[in-house]
Amino acid sequence: MTDLEQYKQDYLKQFNDRVYGRNLLKSDDPFDAPSEECGIFGMYSDTDLDTFSLSQFGLFALQHRGQEACGISVMKQGKIVNIKDEGLVLDVYKEIQEPEAFMGNAAIGHTRYTTAGDKKKYNFQPFFAKNEYDQIVLSIAHNGNLTNAAELKKELEDEGVVFRATSDSEVILRLIQKNLDLGLRAAIKVTMEKIHGAYSVVGMTRNKFFAFRDFHGIRPLVLGVADENTYVVASESVALDAVGAQYMRDILPGEIVYTNENEKGLHSFLVKEDCQNKICSFEYIYFARPDSTLENINVHEIREKSGEKIWHQAPVEADMVIGVPDSGVPAAIGFAKASGIPFRPVLIKNRYIGRSFIVPTQEMRERIVNLKLNPIISEIRDKKIVIIDDSIVRGTTSKRLVKILKDAGVKEIHFRSVSPPIIAPCFLGIDTPSKDDLISANMSKEELRDYLGVDSLEFLSVESLIEILGSPNHCFGCFTEKYPVAKGNETQLFS
Repeated sequence: MTDLEQYKQDYLKQFNDRVYGRNLLKSDDPFDAPSEECGIFGMYSDTDLDTFSLSQFGLFALQHRGQEACGISVMKQGKIVNIKDEGLVLDVYKEIQEPEAFMGNAAIGHTRYTTAGDKKKYNFQPFFAKNEYDQIVLSIAHNGNLTNAAELKKELEDEGVVFRATSDSEVILRLIQKNLDLGLRAAIKVTMEKIHGAYSVVGMTRNKFFAFRDFHGIRPLVLGVADENTYVVASESVALDAVGAQYMRDILPGEIVYTNENEKGLHSFLVKEDCQNKICSFEYIYFARPDSTLENINVHEIREKSGEKIWHQAPVEADMVIGVPDSGVPAAIGFAKASGIPFRPVLIKNRYIGRSFIVPTQEMRERIVNLKLNPIISEIRDKKIVIIDDSIVRGTTSKRLVKILKDAGVKEIHFRSVSPPIIAPCFLGIDTPSKDDLISANMSKEELRDYLGVDSLEFLSVESLIEILGSPNHCFGCFTEKYPVAKGNETQLFS
């Protein structure tokens, strides 16, 4: 086994073994990286399960998708019990004094990450609706963002529906609740036909389980089976692995999977037959765990191929290749493999610093990057290096990293981004800065190269990304400003 192969193996093992927490946040600057809104998880069985433990394992595997809040709902003997609070998955589960109360035959859960919108507890998920006897009759967890939420909310309020939160997810909840008299499947169908945007949803009534995905499949949602009676739905396949379930397939765009009272198992219904998958391409570049499989594509392989592709797109002579942990490392391995330039893991990441590190002055904030990433100076002094990162958003973190490397005595720095330039914000479930704050929307490549202070700069092209993914059937909106769905007149509600 070569050194490069050994490092690749160790890198993947690290992701399987690591405790996912605040230290996994992609940037110390909360505005210098896009942010995934949440991860969702659900499971159902015809018989009782240890839903307390299994839902904890599944959400723990999705912790990287949201670290601000967590919640679960459990179906237990025809009732729904719920808990949600601020904090990591383990923080919230520690609050449960009687685990037996959260053991039933179905559970849904949510990990939330918010850098926009209202962070109040009433926006934590799962959302639930009660009947006149103060019993929970419906609960959902949602990943995505609706583009017509404000319009639908006003319509429902005019009909007398009372909202208790500011999240677009409650719009989904109230629409299903309003139409439950039609039957569960019909209520979901009516809801899907009214809402626009990106949404993957898991939910339950007091005796039924369901999940559904928007007509473009923008946000991920996978389906697995643990045994003949137990089904699992999650944002990523790693959550299936965490509970011992086998990946079956992805929920289709426009598909509802659900249980009914008369037949065992999970059933499928396509609201529309002619849906075209437009899953977010940034899931593969940045958000998903490298050991995840989405739409039958392994995330790590895509990242490694992106490094190979950018070498062929923009070759350069150098002494070594380094990757910015964590998402840039597989691409750096691919770049090294294609170019023959040795890969060196010389950027050391402090796993114990994250967004909770608060300092009062700009000078001190700029020093945080030195705490998070520190180079092995003896390895890079007087060297020509290629640095691989997953993306450049505002550019401030990249600029600080370049300064660190220059201060360490690097001779030349050639920067390669394995995503295309981010020129437009996302309004479909990812929190990105406004266009005014996206550096590639306001600078040419040459201007950005000078701003960063590097010897050369190159981005993976959209055409190369399409080739790597094997299909143009993805959302590339942040790179092209062309989205699979209309933006609408408002995006002020965030899930």
